[in-house]
Amino acid sequence: MSPASFSGFGAAGAGIEPVDLLAIGPHPDDIEIGMGGTVATHVALGHRVGMCDLTAGEMGSNGTVDERLAEAEAARQVLNAAWRVNLRLPDRALGSSDEHARAVAGLVRRSRPKAVAIPYWSDRHPDHVAASRLLTDGVFNAGLRRYAADGDAWKPEWICYYFINDSVVPSFVIDVSEHYEVKRRALACHVTQFTPAGRNAVATRLTSSTFQQLIESRDAQFGALAGVAYAEGFVVKQPVVRPHLIPTWNDR
Repeated sequence: MSPASFSGFGAAGAGIEPVDLLAIGPHPDDIEIGMGGTVATHVALGHRVGMCDLTAGEMGSNGTVDERLAEAEAARQVLNAAWRVNLRLPDRALGSSDEHARAVAGLVRRSRPKAVAIPYWSDRHPDHVAASRLLTDGVFNAGLRRYAADGDAWKPEWICYYFINDSVVPSFVIDVSEHYEVKRRALACHVTQFTPAGRNAVATRLTSSTFQQLIESRDAQFGALAGVAYAEGFVVKQPVVRPHLIPTWNDR
């Protein structure tokens, strides 16, 4: 499905309703890697969460498009997000057309999120870097009433950037300790990426036995710095406003 056809939200957009948090990733497993615990935590708190994958990861070494879409849906069910869609933008060519940002803007206008979470802008994977730039533009464009995209203009309250591979000192962290096992189960849904089988399986960075350790060690480090078991880090570009300097009951 082309970006232009998605902008009308036909079958691919079926079921999209307003959400509190919209999490967007370049490939079907990226949201789970970077912020699966945060998705589960928000759902447990009663917030509606929507998930969107920009591509089907069709250029990946393992897994077919159908397999990856099925795995993404299985992970959504584990995380209990309200819905998950795939824009079917071209893998390894994100941002190569103005229609890509238009599709993102249409998604934001349709889902009307209070917060949007997208990949951090510095990452070893070029697709993650391109996705961050594309999504920053697309979310901004969604708020411009004269920008030509489906739906009425909508501006989320803020954009938060999550880590997939590389990380820096976060602006803040989310305590995901209580729901970390849900993150593990959601990641395990992506069998073709982490534990592919068969003679056509190719060894990649994701199939390494240390990759899960890399994810968990980062989350454990952020957690240790905050005094909890596991936490996921986020960066925001604007100052985080507090009413005063006195710690509240939920400060660590």
